[in-house]
Amino acid sequence: MFEDVATELVSQVFFSCSSVTDVLALSSTCRRFRNIYASSQKLAILEHAAEAQFGPLQDLTQLLTHNASQPAHIIRSVPFSTALLKQIVHSGRVAEKWCDIYPFKKWKSNYENRRLLTSVERYRLRRALYRLWLYTRAFHNRDHPRELRATKLVIQKRAGLLHNWSTMELSEIADVHGVLREVLHSNICPSNGTIARKFKKRYPDHSEHHLLFNIHLNYPPPSHTPPAYNPFTSQYHSHPSSLSNHFHSTSTFASRCASSKFSLRAHHEVGAEGWGDDIPHYYVVEDMLKLDPEQIMWLKENAPLKGMVEGYVRSLGDWFENNGETWGQTLEWVLEERGQDACEFLGLVADGELGVAVVGEASAV
Repeated sequence: MFEDVATELVSQVFFSCSSVTDVLALSSTCRRFRNIYASSQKLAILEHAAEAQFGPLQDLTQLLTHNASQPAHIIRSVPFSTALLKQIVHSGRVAEKWCDIYPFKKWKSNYENRRLLTSVERYRLRRALYRLWLYTRAFHNRDHPRELRATKLVIQKRAGLLHNWSTMELSEIADVHGVLREVLHSNICPSNGTIARKFKKRYPDHSEHHLLFNIHLNYPPPSHTPPAYNPFTSQYHSHPSSLSNHFHSTSTFASRCASSKFSLRAHHEVGAEGWGDDIPHYYVVEDMLKLDPEQIMWLKENAPLKGMVEGYVRSLGDWFENNGETWGQTLEWVLEERGQDACEFLGLVADGELGVAVVGEASAV
């Protein structure tokens, strides 16, 4: 029967696919479908599917094509290609992971409100994530050391990027930024208090076991724990399939480490996994917020032990430590220029009245 379907109708079926995977699966059903897919419309079909699955591609393309030769706020027009598609799929899958994590972190305390995101909300989240990712790539690097972060010229360059987006869109980015902060705060760099609470929850009968926390340095001398492998190299992004075996073994090792993180063992002090209390822990998280969403996600999945995260951070260079993120400072600057109260704005984001998932919006759809 499919052999009798008009070519135009088959093309419309291809354009109706909502993911790149669906397009490739459909093209593999028979030789005729393969020939139609391989026609002059191939790139248009793939671009349409990528937009539906990982869009907005305009924002993702700005991220993927950014380099230091051009200011970050300049909008670039880039033709679609299969090489670009590979990067889109890679980064888009990272964004989809954050879409899945968002409900658990956004409604961590008031979990009675927890729900799945709508397709519109997932689109907003991806858009906000790509924009925050672009900001991180442009301004959280060794070219922006601590000594220059508060100079007016540098702030204006950072603010130039934020001025590309409306205040409502900035609230979406601030919302996503808060979720990244929560993952760092609770999962990657947990405070001493968080470690103590999780240990007590897992071992309620060991109240007499006093955890020994490091209270001296944010970044103590290297531990014996092997550092997390750093996958963010040009080789990784050019040839991701060549590292699949390595990632499998790394994930297996990480799962073993995670299972023993809170275990009562003679050679491992549970308190050593804590990153400090109050002020020391706050500054650690501020430093770690310079990592981009992909790096944070990778550390969450593959570096459950503190020593692994410390090793990864040291591999980034001296510019990283004690040099907190600048997104919050730049956001306040832009909001003040627009006559907005930053504290009130962030309060509305925290309460769910602004951001990706707005209170009452899902029920109205």
